[in-house]
Amino acid sequence: MSMHRRPLGRPRALAAIGAIVVIVGSVLPWWTVGGGPGEITARSGNAFDSVGIVVFLGALATLALITLPYARERPVGADRWTSYVVIAGVSWLAFLYRVLDLAVAHYFSFFHEPSEVVTRIPGLWLTAIGLVILGRSAYD
Repeated sequence: MSMHRRPLGRPRALAAIGAIVVIVGSVLPWWTVGGGPGEITARSGNAFDSVGIVVFLGALATLALITLPYARERPVGADRWTSYVVIAGVSWLAFLYRVLDLAVAHYFSFFHEPSEVVTRIPGLWLTAIGLVILGRSAYD
């Protein structure tokens, strides 16, 4: 029995890095309200609160698609650039919908200090960076 070995290549490596960054960003807080002096107790949420879970599932699907050719003896038809584009596109749409949903619900009220734009929503930033990497890998 011989295994079909193919090199990982730059696009697949970028897709794997982007997917891992998205998974880490999905676990970190996507929004945080309260917690300051004279405010309510801090509440936060991550990708698993709403449609953001689609972004997490897209990252898992990307990792599955990357590893699929190494699990089979023959090349896999689904391992094409169009599959990565579809996964990245659906993930971006779900991400943008969730950002719009959070903005409409006024979860992005950072008026105390400019640094709160980063410190209150680190998961959102990290997920966006991961999606940019994933989109770039689909482009290659």
